[in-house]
Amino acid sequence: MLTKRKLGTQGLEVSAIGLGCMGMSQSYGAADEQESIATLHRALELGVTFLDTAEVYGPFVNEELLGRALVGKRDQVVLATKFGFRIEGGKMAGLDSRPAHIREVAEASLRRLNTDHIDLFYQHRVDPNVAMEDVAGAVGELVREGKVRFFGLSEAGERNLRRAHAAFPVSALQSEYSLWERNLESAILPALRALGIGLVPFSPLGRGFLTGHVKRAEEYPEGDFRRGDPRFQGANYDANVRAAQVVRDLAAQKGGTPGQIALAWLLHKGDDVVPIPGTKRRSYLEENVGAARLRLSAEEMQKLDEALRPEAIAGPRYNEKLMATIDR
Repeated sequence: MLTKRKLGTQGLEVSAIGLGCMGMSQSYGAADEQESIATLHRALELGVTFLDTAEVYGPFVNEELLGRALVGKRDQVVLATKFGFRIEGGKMAGLDSRPAHIREVAEASLRRLNTDHIDLFYQHRVDPNVAMEDVAGAVGELVREGKVRFFGLSEAGERNLRRAHAAFPVSALQSEYSLWERNLESAILPALRALGIGLVPFSPLGRGFLTGHVKRAEEYPEGDFRRGDPRFQGANYDANVRAAQVVRDLAAQKGGTPGQIALAWLLHKGDDVVPIPGTKRRSYLEENVGAARLRLSAEEMQKLDEALRPEAIAGPRYNEKLMATIDR
């Protein structure tokens, strides 16, 4: 069984590895509800009890999936979901973190998740039109009412992180962080440690690139996120395959898989780091959980750090439109 880790100083305790549920409903191929529910139930058996979703995944259908899957099991999990987008006609139509909208999203998410409380409620993206103090205040009201337990942010920059935390305690920041994407290391990670806020890395396997089981962008079907990912395209793909060779080599030496090495690297970055690799298949879930058994030496950590330093990775992590939503 997985050990527990603490996020923040407000009492939030979660499994050392979580489960990102987005891919069960969108972005990475056709949905398979039966296998997704089986994966969720297997996660609980393995001690993976930190589940991550959002209203915008689907939209809405991912929360509904978890609501169905967790009937009779709600008290076994820590449920995280997110607010912050305006959804019109089944699509994202901009940002909206107005306090009244935050409350509307919370109430709707509670219904879809079939629960009376959300354990961790993140702002999905910083809304430049709403003061962070107002966002924190709105979530604080929901906490006082017992509808939310803890407050989190996603992809927030240092300034907004500090503003939010000063208004209402932030327990966790969710951001992309991995051997593949190191943008947090210069300013965000030191700020998190200074404030006592935990880190929840999403895409800890580089959208699958670090597992070694990847194809060029054009080989993925229409609708698959990786088809438009700059790092999977053209010369970027070739350069990134070469850069990731160190992960494959170390996995062979240690009798693990490349994905397990990538997750172990994150787990060794501190007890306040809880990655949430996403999958909709039990086999990959079981592989991911196996990363907790791997031990990396200081020399191995340094070797990975140096081989996959930011300048070694070719291409931005998002296209220009999506990068504009990141608060950096």
